[in-house]
Amino acid sequence: MRGASPHYSAWSLLRARIKGHGYWQPLWTGHKLQEAYDVVIVGAGGHGLATAFHLARDHGIKRIAILEKRLVGYGNVGRNTTIVRSNYLLPENHYFYEDSLRRWATLSRDLNYNVMYSPRGVLDLALSEDEMSKAARRGNAMRLAGIDAELLDRAALKRYCPELDTQRARRFPIVGALLQRRGGTVRHDAVAWGYARAASALGVDIIEDCEVTGVRSTAGMASGVETTRGYVEAERIVFATAGHTAMIGSMLGVPLPIETHLLQAMVTEPIKPLLNTVLVYVYPGHGETYICQSDRGGLVMGGMLDGFPSYTREGRWDRMEDVVEGAVDLLPHIAGCKILRHWAGTNDMTMDGSPIMDRLRYDNVFVNAGWCYGGFKAIPASGAAFATFVATGSAPDLIKAYRLSRFTTGHLLDERGGGPFPVRL
Repeated sequence: MRGASPHYSAWSLLRARIKGHGYWQPLWTGHKLQEAYDVVIVGAGGHGLATAFHLARDHGIKRIAILEKRLVGYGNVGRNTTIVRSNYLLPENHYFYEDSLRRWATLSRDLNYNVMYSPRGVLDLALSEDEMSKAARRGNAMRLAGIDAELLDRAALKRYCPELDTQRARRFPIVGALLQRRGGTVRHDAVAWGYARAASALGVDIIEDCEVTGVRSTAGMASGVETTRGYVEAERIVFATAGHTAMIGSMLGVPLPIETHLLQAMVTEPIKPLLNTVLVYVYPGHGETYICQSDRGGLVMGGMLDGFPSYTREGRWDRMEDVVEGAVDLLPHIAGCKILRHWAGTNDMTMDGSPIMDRLRYDNVFVNAGWCYGGFKAIPASGAAFATFVATGSAPDLIKAYRLSRFTTGHLLDERGGGPFPVRL
């Protein structure tokens, strides 16, 4: 990816791009694949890039390669609705995501690249007094952990979000909301570019168009990876291949409690500023809609999973219809907006809705996977904690609960309130 100086006209930039003028500078440099590395990371998405950055910056590891089948940021880091938050119920999750949210607030400075963190607030709407009680429970758990949470009644919600007409007659009336003011949005592609730029500046080799096809082992330890560009030796191997982790498990002969499902998002044509927060709306009988307005003016929307395993990235039309129906029910005045585009990301869904961060088959092979709905918002905390795990061999307390063994021992983290589920905790 290349960036340009802002004071040139659009025509001069186009002319410079065609002529290959020096105005354009690479954000990260291409490298030749070496024969051996200290750490090989498979996957140049948010988690792989962040792990490489922290391995180089915090642990001083010099020989690191990121191997990417396609392009940097081609996967889920560039296919999401950009929402960040830490409004989880279970302690294992809300402490982890709170660490991530705190890191989002300083990430632009840490990377020296503007990721456009916007703490515009996240509102989980309640449609009954029963839901208000459950929202209060989650809010109280957050506050006991030192995480900001506010329970808003209908009048307070109207003051905070006047564009949402809480008095309008609805089949399911809005009675209040749980608000996390520090939640909000981050520019997703800027996250990929910022981490790639910062990691490259620290000497990390980012190798695109390089697919990993196998793992070699010697004396009970992984010795390297087979790729479409040849064999690469590695002292440690990290898999961060969101949406394709079950295939990695098959490659290593380890069945994983993961299914790959599609999660859609869509954006409207640009309109004038309308919505200055993130609305999350779960309505019985249909599903969920979450909606915010991007810096370009488009209304970005998402909802529940499409509901069947797939790698296609071709979302169901009826799911898009459900999401749009919910958005129009919330904000009737957007009914005339045109959908500009829609897309689907491939999500690694675990059986309890929480991630897996552990070794896989070999002591020197690590997997960072199963993020369900939380992958994008988790990137900063995941990168820092997983880098410590890979560098030292010891998992930090922040991620110990995410061991693969919990599915055998029964210590599950069933966070049904942490993502787009029709049942709320």
